[in-house]
Amino acid sequence: MHVFIGGAYNGKTDYVMRELEGQKVALVDGVLPDYAPSCDVVVIKNLEKWLVTQNLEADDMIVAQLLTRLKALEENCALFIIVTDMGRGVVPMEKQARLLRDTCGRLYQVLFTEAERVVRIWYGIAEQIK
Repeated sequence: MHVFIGGAYNGKTDYVMRELEGQKVALVDGVLPDYAPSCDVVVIKNLEKWLVTQNLEADDMIVAQLLTRLKALEENCALFIIVTDMGRGVVPMEKQARLLRDTCGRLYQVLFTEAERVVRIWYGIAEQIK
């Protein structure tokens, strides 16, 4: 598993797709596939959109469930995950927005621990942090 993180519209997807040029890539946006597509690499971006559809009150269960599903996808092909950094010290006023930010933080900790490689993308410039 390879994880790429950065701010919104900072060039994460462009960077990953350039890196994977020439490979058969399945790009999944905002959903979690129920099956592994036939490809060399699955790129999942915007997991935050999928999280919004879940019961964020049970974030530990969501994170565990998501990790299990991601590992199952990884059995068939390489897995690249692109996530948006939404912390940066700003605490949202709305409860659901806070729950989403907190759940993403817990998810990202687990993903970063499990990942073989973690890269931060900031305005198109990559910095490998793991």
